[in-house]
Amino acid sequence: MLGVLTGLRQEARIIRRFLPDVPVALSYADPIRAERETQRLVDIGCTHLLSFGCAGGLQPDLAPGTVLSANHVIVDGERMECDEHLSQHFGAERLLRGGVLHSDVLVATQEDKHYAATSSLCLAVDMESGYVAQSGLPFAVLRVICDDAERSLPPAATEGMREGKVYLPGLLKSLLTAPQQIPSLMALGRDVSLAQKEILDFLTANPPPLDV
Repeated sequence: MLGVLTGLRQEARIIRRFLPDVPVALSYADPIRAERETQRLVDIGCTHLLSFGCAGGLQPDLAPGTVLSANHVIVDGERMECDEHLSQHFGAERLLRGGVLHSDVLVATQEDKHYAATSSLCLAVDMESGYVAQSGLPFAVLRVICDDAERSLPPAATEGMREGKVYLPGLLKSLLTAPQQIPSLMALGRDVSLAQKEILDFLTANPPPLDV
C-alpha cells in the first residue's frame, strides 16, 4: 500500500484527485509533524511512500513550474536513493531527474539557496522528503518548483501561514511592518499557482496507476 507525505492542503487535494483511496499525510511544514505523520503511514501498513508537492529551486535554470522526479535525497549529509520502480509509476522517465535536499527549516533567502545548492549539488529543497527517505520503506519523490533560486521569499510567506492555510493576523502584521514586500509576495503567489497547475497537468497527462 502506498502512502503519501505532502506539506500543504492544496498539494494533498491534487494528489487525492488521482489516488483517492491512498492515505495522505500533511506536515504543514513542521518537522515534528512530518516525522510523526511519516511514522503514522508506516504504522497503518504502508509498504512504500511518495513525497509530493512543491519544492524550492536551488539551481538557477529551474523556473517555477518545473516538475521533477528525484533519484536521490540528501538528508543530514547522507545520500539516500529513491526506488526506481516506484519513481517510474509517477512518470520519472518524462521528468528532470536529480537530487532533492531535505531541510527541517525553510531555505528562504537567495544566499541560503546558493549555499544549499553548492554544498549538496541538489536541484531542489523541501521539508518532507528526508522523513520519507529515512522511513526504511521504498520511496519516490515527485515535486514541482514553486520558487526559484534567484529570489528570496518575502517574510509574509511564512508569517502569513499556519497549519497549511493563510493565517490572516500574521499576514496583515507582516505586510504592515514591511509593505515593500507586497510585489514580491504577489509574484510568489503567481508562481505557486503556476506550480500547482503544472503538476496537476503532468498528472493528468501521466496518471499514476490506482494500484501503485
